[in-house]
Order: sequence, then structure tokens, then C-alpha cells
Amino acid sequence: MTNNQKLLWLRKNLFSTWYNSLLTVVCIILLFWVVPGVISWVTTQSQWAVIQVNLRLFLVGRFPQTLYWRAWIVLAITSISLAITGGTFFNKQQLPRLGVAAIYAFIYSLLLILLPFDLISRIWLGLVAILLLAGFWIGKKFSYLITPWLAPIWLLSFPVILWLIGGGFGLQPVPTNLWNGLLLTLLMAVVSIVLSFPIGVLLALGRTSNLPLIRWFCILYIEIVRGVPLIGVLFLAQVMLPLFLPTDWRLDRVFRGIAGLILFSAAYMAENVRGGLQAIPRGQIEAAKALGLKTPLVILLIVLPQALRAVIPAIVGQLIGLFKDTSLLSLVGLVELTGIARSILAQPQFLGRYAEVYLFIGLIYWIFCYSMSLASRRLEKQLIN
Repeated sequence: MTNNQKLLWLRKNLFSTWYNSLLTVVCIILLFWVVPGVISWVTTQSQWAVIQVNLRLFLVGRFPQTLYWRAWIVLAITSISLAITGGTFFNKQQLPRLGVAAIYAFIYSLLLILLPFDLISRIWLGLVAILLLAGFWIGKKFSYLITPWLAPIWLLSFPVILWLIGGGFGLQPVPTNLWNGLLLTLLMAVVSIVLSFPIGVLLALGRTSNLPLIRWFCILYIEIVRGVPLIGVLFLAQVMLPLFLPTDWRLDRVFRGIAGLILFSAAYMAENVRGGLQAIPRGQIEAAKALGLKTPLVILLIVLPQALRAVIPAIVGQLIGLFKDTSLLSLVGLVELTGIARSILAQPQFLGRYAEVYLFIGLIYWIFCYSMSLASRRLEKQLIN
């Protein structure tokens, strides 16, 4: 970009009108006023030892240290699956390969330098980095062959991950009260997202059904759940759900929390999907029926693909909200990422270190939420093209 092009960009985007120019100047002044103070606090006043000492608690909580190898295998399986998936979606990426490799090497070097890991953990981290590169290359190179197998890959990896975390079937069992920190947050978010999506689709189809009993049941469920705050649903799931189960069934606290998230998110997901269903022209449905397609095939092959594509931003926004809502589980006794942060702040040597701890977990939430948003934008471009 030449100097003239840079000046034209600045004039078009930052100084196009008098009020735009005024806002630009005010923002620059605020940045020069705020940024030096933030840098000074980060480098001289903050005590990041609270993060360094408790990093393992943030990541895996009280998961047995002798079984960390299982957590690393879970990370490796998830990383290569994500890399293959990302490679298939980013197969037309415009960034040069050298630039991507440089960014990747820089981030990886920062992780090795900043994170207080031992030698074994650094070796595992290096293996995960190699798997990420290999998976991304495989996804880009064989995208047309791998795309139909993405769903089975994820479906097969999920029970393996649960087996590694929970144990059983030849592995030492790990009680759910030891599933803490980021590990529990990701597990509950992924399970809730995977299960609430099909339930929400079914509720949306039921609300648009011609059968009065099904339609009114779905309407009643959606409106009741949407009229109750999430924390109320979580408390009901913890207290009331066991009352509806047989006396010999003892549903674990973690699974009760997941049930509350699923029940709550499915209602909002149903309304998002219903908006996409209403956007489909009636003529397409009538044309499909005129060709002899049955109603289930019309819905699966014609209506749902277009409806879901139309509401991808709304669906991803709901999923991001569900991921952040897992922080409320700390109020019902589950020690996820926010809960483990509260327990760390109770340590005598780190009393009052709220800023450092909450900035760190806020950064973790932002990384995952922004990654979901970035993936959804890429998915929209792929479907449009």
C-alpha cells in the first residue's frame, strides 16, 4: 500500500465528516491517556504470580496430577480434529503460507516462554503444535475427501474424550467433583451446544407444525423457559430434577447442570431457527411436494439447509452466549473456570488479586468466543460462495 493509498484510506474511514474526525481525535486522546496507565500497571504494579502459581488449577482444577497424560491426549485429539476442520473451511485462505507459519511460530514461542510448564508438559505442547500443523495441512490438502467425514470424526472422538476424562473400561475412574477449571467449562459448553442444537431445531419445527397438540406444547415450553432467568433454570435442575427421577437414580451434579443449560438454550435456539424457517418462500415447499417429495424429505433437504444458513449469525451468537453462561454454574456449586477463580482468590497469599485473576479468565473467554465468531464468518463465506 503506497502513501497515497494510506492517506485515502484514512480520509475515507477516519476523517470522512467533521463528527467522524472529532470522534477519531477524541479516541486518540483517550488511547494516549489510558494506554500508558495500563502498561504501567501491567508491568510494575500487577502481581502475575497468582496466574503462574495456579495455572494448573485454572486449566484442569483438581484433576489427579498422575493422570495429566489423559488430559494431554484429550487436548491432542481435540486439536487435530479442530485443525482438520479448520483446514477444510480455510482451504481458500488468502494469507501466504510463510506468513501463517510465522504467526504460528510466534504464538507457540510465546506459550513456551510465558507458561510455567515443566519439561514433560512442554514436550506435550510441542506434540500438540505438530498435530495442529499436520491436521491443518491434511484439511487443506484433502478437503473434498474429508468434508463428508467431519461429522463422524467428531462423533467418534467425543465418547473417547469422555472416556479419557471420566475413566472406566480399564482406566482409573475420576469423580466428577475433580473435573474443574477450564476442563469443566469446555466439557459442559460442548455437550450443551451439541445437544441443545437438535432439540432447538425440533422445537422450531414443532412450533410451525400443523398438529395443534405438538404446536401448543412447543409454544408452551418455549415461552415458559424464555420467561425464566437462566440461574432459576439451573437451580431448578439441581433441586427439582432429581424429584422426577426414580429413587435409585442419582443424577450427578455436573449432568444436572448440563441439563439446565440444554433446556434453557434449546428454547432460544428454537426461536432463532424459526426465524430462518419463516424466511423460506412457500413456493419452494410447494414445488418440492409437486415433484413427489414427502414432507420429511422436503424439510431435511430443502427447508432446513436454507433456514440454518440464513440464521448462522443468530445461532453462533446463541452458542457464544451459552459458552459464557457456563460461568453461572459456579453459583450452584460447580467449580468451573469462574468457580476455580473464586477459590484461588481465597488463598491467603493472593487475597485481593481480583484484577489479575479476572483479566486472565476474561482473556480465556474472549479467545474462545472470538474463535467461534471467526469460524462462523468463514462458514458463511464458504456457504455463500
